Amino acid sequence: MALLQISEPGESPVPHQRKLAVGIDLGTTHSLVASVRSSVPEVLLDEEGRALLPSIVRYAPDAIQVGHDARAHQAADSLNTIASVKRFMGRSLNEARSEGVAYEFADGEDMVRLKTRRGDFSPVEVSSQILRTLRERAEATLGGELVGAVITVPAYFDDAQRQATRDAGRLAGLTVLRLLNEPTAAAIAYGLDHGAEGIYAVYDLGGGTFDISILRLTKGVFEVVSTGGDTQLGGDDFDRCIVDEICRSQHLADLPKGDLRALYVAARAAREALSTVAEAVFEAELSNQAVRVLLSRQDFESWAQPLVNKTLERAKVTLRDAGLDVADVKGVVMVGGATRMPIIQREVGRLFNTTPLTDLDPDQVVALGAALQANLLVGNRSAGEDWLLLDVTPLSLGLETMGGLVERVIPRNSTIPVARAQEFTTFKDGQTAMGIHVVQGERDLVADCRSLARFELRGIPPMVAGAARIRVTFQVDADGLLNVSAREESTGVEAGVTVKPSYGLSDDEVARMLTEGMTHASADAQARALREQQVELQQLLESVRAAVAADGDLLSDNERANIDQIMLDTEQMLLALSGEGQGQSAAPLDADAVRQQVARFSQATDDFAARRMDRSIRAALSGRTVDEIADN
Repeated sequence: MALLQISEPGESPVPHQRKLAVGIDLGTTHSLVASVRSSVPEVLLDEEGRALLPSIVRYAPDAIQVGHDARAHQAADSLNTIASVKRFMGRSLNEARSEGVAYEFADGEDMVRLKTRRGDFSPVEVSSQILRTLRERAEATLGGELVGAVITVPAYFDDAQRQATRDAGRLAGLTVLRLLNEPTAAAIAYGLDHGAEGIYAVYDLGGGTFDISILRLTKGVFEVVSTGGDTQLGGDDFDRCIVDEICRSQHLADLPKGDLRALYVAARAAREALSTVAEAVFEAELSNQAVRVLLSRQDFESWAQPLVNKTLERAKVTLRDAGLDVADVKGVVMVGGATRMPIIQREVGRLFNTTPLTDLDPDQVVALGAALQANLLVGNRSAGEDWLLLDVTPLSLGLETMGGLVERVIPRNSTIPVARAQEFTTFKDGQTAMGIHVVQGERDLVADCRSLARFELRGIPPMVAGAARIRVTFQVDADGLLNVSAREESTGVEAGVTVKPSYGLSDDEVARMLTEGMTHASADAQARALREQQVELQQLLESVRAAVAADGDLLSDNERANIDQIMLDTEQMLLALSGEGQGQSAAPLDADAVRQQVARFSQATDDFAARRMDRSIRAALSGRTVDEIADN
């Protein structure tokens, strides 16, 4: 009898049976790939011993160059050499142009496309070239085909940006096991390496994005308590500070895009130098002149201070979301190459009253954490290795209800994966379909939130208003991707949608959703109360209309005239509330005024409702004996 070589539950197979999996940090400026080897996560190097792969793709006339080769041509062939493509993932043409970068853009069906000599390419296609290079590096180093990869994304990436990243992985020939938030990956690497426990903040400032996450580490459980950030704030923006000041001081204006790219390349080199020296030379060769300026760290930090303050404000809000004070934070893990700037380390240390933790390479810590997660997901668990990851969704998810109100189904900072369901009902008699509008944001009115998707549930049996039971289920998976489904309970008819919005959230939208959610809380509550009363009044009007049409003979002439007048007044009030009324009083309508109209309506129709009930009972009992009634 043949024997199978297997491992005990919870233990990894022998080395030659281990499944090859990697963690990939797809960064704005640099990207890395890491894997767990001999139970230790390590970054995989290229043939020349380099860990970092510049996230740059050049579309040369006869080839596609990625990484160091592409970067060598960045200034000379700027329009065909794409850097910082991560900032365009899942974004529209207008959003890409607002970045102010020197590329030629074309509008795409789902997201912006970048023009090159070899054609127009989406950010997904450009990113896939970077991921393919990392995959090939990993397979050459590990000596086999990869089973899968965990790719990290900023915690504040929305559904469109996450979907774009997953698509780029698939296009690169990778099986994407999980999309993992970058700060969470860093916390995994730091926590497992140091055996850390307690409340930790992860301050992640990369080339193009900023994230701040608060985590609770407890005996192998990594629980994300709250998260915040900005998907359009990173080292590139600090470079822009330098470029703006150089253009102002050197009187440079209306530069061709090639010259502008050359300035950005020089700015990045100067910024990185200023992290270690007090002065650095800014040098750029433009098409008609050479620019050479001596920059001091003091000047740079004065230009950069507003951006630093922006990250600190986000950190404060994220702490408040977690219900914590600075004193509760045991340590701050620094992630991302941009955190090497002295001003960042100084200001973050000042905010949290502690020296930031930098003993793990901030460029590598995210990839190392992703490798640990990938190793776990493919089943390479070592004996005694037992840890759990609990991440969160960064913004609230809900749907539109009558009156343009938002009903939140999954609040922000809910632990994922998560599934929540709520029951809704129809608004009108005989309604056989329902439009479902999925939204994202922190405000009470749909108009103030981000629309994610719409779909329709059809086949609802015709019933009186409020009788149907529609169960709507929201499911957010471990990647932070959303599915919404609706089911009519009596018939079982279903409809659903995988939310794939066309474009990502802009930084202004993210900031607005969170800050306005707090600053406008009182006004939102008043607006919500008004809308709720408006919906109730509309329902009452339609019910009374139907009742008068069916049983108007039960009313005296005076009663009918009174009810008709109230219905007319109600119609006028509803028109005024919708902004369509003409010649209305200048006095604004509030929830109390509408509530009074509801009470007036109800009082005028109470007797009528009682008579209708009597008629219905008499009709039901007509022709039946006492014994028949008693038997029932």
